[in-house]
Amino acid sequence: MSQHRRRTKRRSGSPSAPAFKPRASRHPLMTTASASATPSPSQAPSDPAWRSRVSAAIVALAILWPALVFSEFTPWILFDMQSLSAAGAYLAGFLQPAHSLEFLQLVLRGTWETVAIATAGLTLALLGAIPATLIVTERLSISRLGTGRMRPASRLVRQCVRWLLVLLRSVPELVWALLFVRVVGLGPTAGVLAIALTYCGMLGKVYAEILESSDAHATDSLLANGSARLPALLYGALPESAAELVSYTVYRWECAIRGSAVMGFVGAGGLGQRMDESTRSMNGGETATMLIVFVLLVALADAVSKMLRRRLG
Repeated sequence: MSQHRRRTKRRSGSPSAPAFKPRASRHPLMTTASASATPSPSQAPSDPAWRSRVSAAIVALAILWPALVFSEFTPWILFDMQSLSAAGAYLAGFLQPAHSLEFLQLVLRGTWETVAIATAGLTLALLGAIPATLIVTERLSISRLGTGRMRPASRLVRQCVRWLLVLLRSVPELVWALLFVRVVGLGPTAGVLAIALTYCGMLGKVYAEILESSDAHATDSLLANGSARLPALLYGALPESAAELVSYTVYRWECAIRGSAVMGFVGAGGLGQRMDESTRSMNGGETATMLIVFVLLVALADAVSKMLRRRLG
């Protein structure tokens, strides 16, 4: 009995066994593998797409270099001493814009002529673009109601009008102006006709795309109930797309103002013709005044566009 108590005392008085601690592996292969698995912060990860990027850069350079060679692109001429002195003397006149009363009256007359050319040309372009939009827009087709397919005759007419719009917008307005100057002579008439033809093709194409991307429910309902194309356009597709159509029309009017200024260099009238005379005589002050007027005209067109979008939106 006493021996049993002594054994129990020894067991209870003996210190607790130490916790088990796993020994670190001393195997050299395991140490090397764990070290290689963790990347060092100094090593940056490599780009997996570097081959495709380098190949794309080489292909772009191979395409661009012959284009620069055949275009005779020589920008180092700008740094020639004679060119720098001539450009410096011309640009120095920009610091003092011309502001004499006689010249300002001439600029005002040319500005009004430029705005009139752009507005008249855009109006004629709208007279051609709106009927072309009615024909080209497939959503306004009456023959596709019910079956969803157009008749062959309607498809042929629509394709012919599309080709006509492609032809009109493919020829730049400057080329049209050169042709009309030979036909009707110098003056604003050539500029008005050039803007009308080119912008008719542009407006007809973009108007059709805007109407095609709008909601077709109202237009289809009107056409299915016996409405003609024009009422379906005015009461179905136009209310939803009016803001976008007006915004693009005002943007084209702004482009027409810039285009009429450029066409003045070929004798189509407007402020561009006056600028051509000033640049030929290397008069920097007069050129600066007309450039300021161009900036004001573009700012005015942008303000009109914002006001109309706010009213419609």
